Amino acid sequence: MANKLINQMGLPPSLSHVFSARNILTAKDALSLPEIDLMALLDIDIDLVRAAVARISEATCPPFQTGLALLEEKMKSGGHLSTFLPGLDIALCGGIPFGALTELVGPSGIGKTQFCLKLALLAALPECYGGLNGQVIYIDTESKFSSRRMIEIGEGSFPQIFRLQGLAQKMAGRIIVTRPTSISEFNDSLQQMKLTLLQNEVKLLIVDSIAALVSWDNEKGIISSRQSPVRGSLSFLKSIAEFSQVPVVVTNQVRSHSNDDTFHYIFQGHRKDTSNSERSESHLTAALGIQWAHAVTIRLIFEAHSGHRFIKVAKSPISPPVAFPFVVESSGITLLNQEGISVAGSEINAIRCQGWKSFSGIIQQWNQLPSFMQ
Repeated sequence: MANKLINQMGLPPSLSHVFSARNILTAKDALSLPEIDLMALLDIDIDLVRAAVARISEATCPPFQTGLALLEEKMKSGGHLSTFLPGLDIALCGGIPFGALTELVGPSGIGKTQFCLKLALLAALPECYGGLNGQVIYIDTESKFSSRRMIEIGEGSFPQIFRLQGLAQKMAGRIIVTRPTSISEFNDSLQQMKLTLLQNEVKLLIVDSIAALVSWDNEKGIISSRQSPVRGSLSFLKSIAEFSQVPVVVTNQVRSHSNDDTFHYIFQGHRKDTSNSERSESHLTAALGIQWAHAVTIRLIFEAHSGHRFIKVAKSPISPPVAFPFVVESSGITLLNQEGISVAGSEINAIRCQGWKSFSGIIQQWNQLPSFMQ
């Protein structure tokens, strides 16, 4: 709201032009200065300054709401997209929440895309079968989306539905896939989809993954940092979730901290000899930085250790820290324990991939893997 333009706040045109001529363009620009300084800078009467500041403040600050009003609004417009994983749905109080940004973070090949494909299927599924009966926008930055795999998940999860003639094709036709190759293309695609999203035709937005775009742009020298280019995208994704009240799911990669104190993404491969895998695993962290981590509402960590893969509810305003062991089958992800395992202390934010293959290793063996593997 601080970046809202003053010329969109209903000030008299003559006064708005004065602000613009003095390069005071946003609410932040105006409200950061004392009234006396504004009067001198704009060369107008103090009463006009106070009236303008009052109008800008009113237009910038959201109206207050009581706790009861917020609860009633949530009950009216809120909801969840069920993951059809009973334990995880219970932990998340219903599933992936509407109107919020949910992040899936973990090493490549761990199961994040499998999770996304199942969610896309469920959002397109008719309501009578527990779905949302809507369109899905799937932004596939790493070319991992597979219609064949999604149909396979559907046939394994809902065999009675997918036997119906033409239903699988109809559901696949509801999923719109785009493949931007840079942050700028990604932002352009979001702008083009804004009208469709706000018209409630879309029931789910998936971005798999934004970290890859940041990495590629950084390698090309298009950007100078990993965090600043996603700031606008992050803000737009959160506004889409809030105003269109659809679930927004974004996958994120992990990065490792090497001995030379530089960060690099796991899917880029190791820059130096990393024979000491225990050391590398102990330094895995989510990509995109602290700003991104604070912005997401739900963070689910996908990790592997002790011979199992786990989904951890690492961040949620309503859920306890809990981990679920899982496997990937022809029907998608299946939890091995519906009750979950309580996780205490800093362990909930740790990301481990002990004994797990790196992205480069998976690419080399891609053609030998079963079709349901990421």
